[in-house]
Amino acid sequence: MPLKLYNTLTRKKEIFKPIHKDKVNMYVCGPTVNDIPHLGHARQQISFDVLRKYLIFLGYNIKFISNITDIEDKIIDKANELKENIEKLTKRNMKAHMEDYRKIGVKKPDIQPKATEYIKEMIDVIEKLEKKGYAYIIEDDGVYFDISKFKDYGKLSHQDIKKLKVGIRVKVKDKKRNKEDFVLWKFSRPSEPKWKSPWGEGRPGWHIECSAMSASILGLPLDIHGGGQDLIFPHHEDEIAQSEAAYDKKFSNYWVHNGMVNVDRVKMSKSLGNFRTIRDLLKYYSGNTIRYFVMSSQYRKPVDFSKKTMDNARNSYKRLKNIISEIKDDKKTNKEYLEKFKKVMDDDLNTPKALQVLWNLVRDKKAKGKYQTIKKMDEVFGFDLLKKEKIEIPKKVKELVREREKIRKEKNWEEADKIREKIKKLGYSLDDTKDGIVVRKLKKY
Repeated sequence: MPLKLYNTLTRKKEIFKPIHKDKVNMYVCGPTVNDIPHLGHARQQISFDVLRKYLIFLGYNIKFISNITDIEDKIIDKANELKENIEKLTKRNMKAHMEDYRKIGVKKPDIQPKATEYIKEMIDVIEKLEKKGYAYIIEDDGVYFDISKFKDYGKLSHQDIKKLKVGIRVKVKDKKRNKEDFVLWKFSRPSEPKWKSPWGEGRPGWHIECSAMSASILGLPLDIHGGGQDLIFPHHEDEIAQSEAAYDKKFSNYWVHNGMVNVDRVKMSKSLGNFRTIRDLLKYYSGNTIRYFVMSSQYRKPVDFSKKTMDNARNSYKRLKNIISEIKDDKKTNKEYLEKFKKVMDDDLNTPKALQVLWNLVRDKKAKGKYQTIKKMDEVFGFDLLKKEKIEIPKKVKELVREREKIRKEKNWEEADKIREKIKKLGYSLDDTKDGIVVRKLKKY
């Protein structure tokens, strides 16, 4: 069965056929670094990390680009709020994003361009649009894209362009020709970051950034363009309009979007006070638990975060890891289970069913080739399921273990249990086995 992906553009699952047989060019909209990353970032990053790793699993050579937006209105507003230098703010937050993504097992992009490094390319795209009659200037405001000139506007979000009132001037202070016209180049106010351009000093609009970076690095059309569902309109719709108008080429063959995050069944937002950062979660849960939680839902569906769902994910991952730790390597591969895994992953990356396949494998007492098959599956999951950690047992813990052994020989079980609790408080657990005592480091799952 070939890989099928749900294409937002066509609203159906389609067999994935890259432009070049063995190569895939994929661009995913990266974070705006006005703050540290939140659970929504984690959902997006993990979803596309899984897609990337599965394409590699299938044998494709991937060129994966995900940008950093380091100039945008939200960044300027945050810097003003904190009375902080913009460059210092973005550098600090970009570091936080990279650190937190690494902790949740996300592989770094092959290329990670920053918007401020591609200003020239953005100006080039806007000049193309101006020459073709798609752009117009609003005095003391900026250069805008006229959506009425692009006949396919609305094709990604499947909006009726007539309902957008194209061609009717709306009563807004910026005097846009159409309600949905969007800024390509914004004239800077005093004290704001600015670059020279043919239209005057200013900065790029948000939408033009991804168009310029993806086209200049990967060329058009892209195989896959991805992002969160909240980016479908207007961001990705506007990217299509300006890119296809400028280059006279299809922008991307497949549009893949991950679902949103709810907190206790309510959409996550700062205004509602239910906002969760990745760092909030990492205080209580491991990066692998966060990955397990995200992959427990199919990537297009919303995920509901709560203490209960996170605890369930932690318990499941912990049990899985513990069972797998007892599996020996027989140097074989189980083709039956690998085919089952591939079948469900080929169906639009159905990770919940893929996890079921993994669980069935580890519980199957008759199955051969478990170790090597788990290893192959984990190339996609990214859970470090077979990783064994060497632990250094502190001198104090060793002394308590010896003391407990002595007390157990005296059959003073109550005192032995008290020592076990002391050891637990030091971050270690004891297993009394027929082969002796096994000391384990307590982990944050």
